[in-house]
Amino acid sequence: MSSPTHEPAPVAPAPDEGLDHPGTGRPVVLEPTPPGLWGVLLGVGLAALAPLFGFLIGGVLGRGDPAEGSFDPLALSLFIGIVVGGFGVLLAVVGGRRLWGHYHQQAAEAVEEPEPGEPGERGEPGDRADNA
Repeated sequence: MSSPTHEPAPVAPAPDEGLDHPGTGRPVVLEPTPPGLWGVLLGVGLAALAPLFGFLIGGVLGRGDPAEGSFDPLALSLFIGIVVGGFGVLLAVVGGRRLWGHYHQQAAEAVEEPEPGEPGERGEPGDRADNA
């Protein structure tokens, strides 16, 4: 490396180089999350963490001056954290309701009975076994 010219470092071959079919592999099937799942997750997280952060912020602000006659910053920020946590509970309940409805709608569609007059699975008139 004592030469006066700068030589670039050798580049390693790409992982797909030399393969017959580069970029092929096991197919990945992405399934969307059911409606309401993110509402439940975010609502539970918000309901759990908002009062804690309210208490933390109130502790950082301190007790306040009792001579001013205003609210104690610790109590005020904790109250605001509890209110925000209440909105988190509301969000989790609404998301849970959507999630519950989604799964029960799928279950109802899977159990749906055949229409009258259509061939069924219980040996009703019109089955293929009757036509033989």
